[in-house]
Amino acid sequence: MSHTAFVGPAAILVAALTLAGCDSSNSKAKEKGADAHAPRPVLVAPVRYEDAARKRTFAATIRPSIESDLGFRVNGKVAQRLVRNGDLVRAGQPLLTLDTNDLELHREQAEAEVRAAKTNLTQAAADERRVNELQSKGWAASAAAEKGRAAAEEARSRLIRAQRSLELANHALDYAVLEADADGVITATPVEPGQVIAAGQAAVRLARLAELEALVALPESFVEQARNAAATLTLWSLPDKVYRLRLRELALAADPATRTYGARFSILNADESVRLGMSATLTMREPTDKRAARLPLTALFNHGSGPAMWVVDGNGKLTQRSVEIDRYDDRTVLIASGIEEGETVVALGVEQLDAGLTVRPISKLAF
Repeated sequence: MSHTAFVGPAAILVAALTLAGCDSSNSKAKEKGADAHAPRPVLVAPVRYEDAARKRTFAATIRPSIESDLGFRVNGKVAQRLVRNGDLVRAGQPLLTLDTNDLELHREQAEAEVRAAKTNLTQAAADERRVNELQSKGWAASAAAEKGRAAAEEARSRLIRAQRSLELANHALDYAVLEADADGVITATPVEPGQVIAAGQAAVRLARLAELEALVALPESFVEQARNAAATLTLWSLPDKVYRLRLRELALAADPATRTYGARFSILNADESVRLGMSATLTMREPTDKRAARLPLTALFNHGSGPAMWVVDGNGKLTQRSVEIDRYDDRTVLIASGIEEGETVVALGVEQLDAGLTVRPISKLAF
């Protein structure tokens, strides 16, 4: 009896532990089953179609369309230089002057020649009238009359020549002041006061402000694209303002040092913010209207039937969709067709999914 009483409680304890173990195994199995049927979280990306034209950017510099070297039209010694590099000037503003002593002497000489020619013409005209009068009365030969008319005509020609010499002397005196021929900015002054220069020698360089342009060096592979591409410009100091461009000039030969081609683009809507020497970014866009959806490269897969993506519907169901690729970028792919605007595609872990699987879309990863 004592042995039976001792074994009874032990048997009860063993049975209780056995039942507890069975309950624990059943609960774990139920949890595993529940996890197996729960929607799998996946990272998704929305489909948004955008302009798919290829774009390329280049560093550009603002330059004047016309930059000319101005010089005197007469020889002389520079008396004054009235401008410096960087000065803004207006059309007609004096820039340099020459010593006018010799030019004034030339004008005085021309004036004296005019007076002498007028005196000579007066005498020749009087002689002509007197001979003509005598001839009409029969007191002078025809030869004398013709000689008088020739002398008078020569005197008239000499007066005209003297008058033209005086005009040239006056012009030469006017040329002693070098004036700006247009509004612009001075970019170089290679001469100094006291220097003797020849006619036509460059005395100052003027960059016109009426039309500005963007100068850029293009690689060989973009030369033909530049002829037809739509170009825009943004200043580094004003990145939110976009300026329209038109190709004005494209170099026929490459630079021997850089092997690039110089291209000049006229700035169509330049304003006061655009200044000479500024740095800018020139963007060339190929002329096309095609659109494509830009999506992560990790959203694309190929199981032997061509490129495809997983499309997630409103209930979390997956559908495999074949797509057409426009081109690849560094980290994205541009899809031309196969998916619709506003749809959602799986962006990560596409190789671990199957058609018909229910997923839980998440828009971003949280760590």
